Amino acid sequence: MIDEVDDALRTVIRREALNGADVEIVFDAPTKDWAARRNAPTIDVYLYDIREDLGRREYGRVDVRDENGKIVARHGPPRYFKFSYLVTAWTQRPEDEHRLLSAVLRCFLRWEALPMDALTGTLAAQGYPVGVKIGLPPPQDRSVSDVWSALGGELKPSLDLVTLVAIDARGLTPTAPIVIEPPVIGVRGPDGAGEKAGGKGGKERSRKAAEEAAAKHAAEQAAEAEAAEREAEAAKADLADETIGPGNTGGPGRVVRVRATR
Repeated sequence: MIDEVDDALRTVIRREALNGADVEIVFDAPTKDWAARRNAPTIDVYLYDIREDLGRREYGRVDVRDENGKIVARHGPPRYFKFSYLVTAWTQRPEDEHRLLSAVLRCFLRWEALPMDALTGTLAAQGYPVGVKIGLPPPQDRSVSDVWSALGGELKPSLDLVTLVAIDARGLTPTAPIVIEPPVIGVRGPDGAGEKAGGKGGKERSRKAAEEAAAKHAAEQAAEAEAAEREAEAAKADLADETIGPGNTGGPGRVVRVRATR
């Protein structure tokens, strides 16, 4: 990732600032020993600080959609980091150094972000712009003189170049497949017999099943009523009338007819 930012800066400086001039672009620490070995015009873009931009930190999940707009995966939001570079020019004359620094300054003042055609590798694949700012005052906890003191070199004109890079290091989480059929619901009765409803044509099958169950219930009730009626008729047929007369035939008294009922 850092090397890809270096490559993008080298491409922009050589294409937009130098205009084909024979100037070397390096990313070395400008120490006193290094400066003593320089014998050709050079622009040094030294990376001296990397820190996260906490003001841009986000939480949650980001949806990833396919060409049809359907969500196919999710991932965490990217983290943003500031890469701070110390840009210096090295020639035999201060005037030439100032000319090179002016060209670099005008170059990066044109954009709020690096040109997309200068990005390669992961930077280009992510699709996030790489912000760029130049010449801004450094943070209060870091001064240019402190950087030069740490390098052990002599203070000289420089530009503070800051790039804002999004790093998407969280893996994708695939989403569940889209449901394209209605659910299928299974029901099992006390006798162990089961039925299913749902799926394609589930409403029609459910309606037919309900009609069949109602017809079956009505038939059972009719059969029970018919059986009860037949039982009642048989009981009536089994009960004969009984006539009780007087003790002596032809004698006085009453005749009583008895019928049993259930």
